[in-house]
Amino acid sequence: MNKGSRIVLALDETDKKKALHVADEVGDLVDAIKINWPLVLSGGPDMITELSRRSPVICDFKVADIPNTVRLIAEQAFSRGASGLIVHAFTGSDSLKSAIEVAGGRDVFVVTEMSHPGGREFTAPLAEEFAAMAVNEGASGVIAPATRPDRIAAIRKIIGDLLILSPGVGAQGGSISSAIRNGADRIIVGRSIYNAENPREVTESLIKEIASS
Repeated sequence: MNKGSRIVLALDETDKKKALHVADEVGDLVDAIKINWPLVLSGGPDMITELSRRSPVICDFKVADIPNTVRLIAEQAFSRGASGLIVHAFTGSDSLKSAIEVAGGRDVFVVTEMSHPGGREFTAPLAEEFAAMAVNEGASGVIAPATRPDRIAAIRKIIGDLLILSPGVGAQGGSISSAIRNGADRIIVGRSIYNAENPREVTESLIKEIASS
């Protein structure tokens, strides 16, 4: 993630052709393309490799399992060209450590708190502990919600200079400027880009907004 636009595209598409078109349109602008299960299940795991030719790929699989299963998932994702993997922390430090060991210097991001309203119920009360675990186990960074920028600030105090990727901008109502001011390093944007008539134009506009935040 070295382009410097500070945008991560959440490509939550199920149409393979459209997904690749959007990636072609903005792959040179965004710092990474984040893909989730909908695109992998519809387009196949080779989508990781296809998209990695256009931009660094973060597999947002929110991995949450025993260490051996985490290891197997991480091995498959990284072997197909992923540059990063998103994991849950509630399964414990041994599972997180398994992903980081497989990554071998590539990025592992830990979910501290989910961005949707339900995120307040179970992830928010433990977010600080999850953030501390990310630091202790050597993760690259964390996921913290742009929908609740005060939580970004709280997480930043715990993790120091680890990266914060913040989802929830656009369709979920989060503010780019508030997220950046409170400590986010990258903004995750999905529907606002991939559902736009001109994805490149929208991405360029978002980059300018970040630069002025």
